[in-house]
Amino acid sequence: MGEVAARAGVTISALHFYEGEGLIKAHRNGANHRRYPRAVLRRIGVIKVAQSAGIPLKEIKAALAAIPVDRAPTGADWRRVAQGWQADLTDRIDKLTRLRDQLVGCIGCGCLTTGQCPLRNRDDVLFKQGPGAQLLDPGPKSDEV
Repeated sequence: MGEVAARAGVTISALHFYEGEGLIKAHRNGANHRRYPRAVLRRIGVIKVAQSAGIPLKEIKAALAAIPVDRAPTGADWRRVAQGWQADLTDRIDKLTRLRDQLVGCIGCGCLTTGQCPLRNRDDVLFKQGPGAQLLDPGPKSDEV
């Protein structure tokens, strides 16, 4: 385990966690030691890249489920998986950009009452659209749910 953890750049506890979540798989030898196939290094690489992009663990698990556990993910596997995540990442980038651009203006007056701010929400008209930060994260409209 220590060698795999060192080569993959993760902690031993991360290996235990990934294994417990079904993202990687080890075999036990006669001495009951875990033995990982070489493919596990590439799988851990995919996990780490996906995590750094903010992909939720359940989505990573679903993507890896389509790749046989005893085979390293290929370039084609990665392209397919990454393309599946692109729309979600683009959406999150758009939301974060809106948040960045509107954050100062949203409560910039210092009143901290965004629901009644006379500049951003005159007469609390956004209340009709539902709870939460309607200007920053519009979400689905009530008729779309």
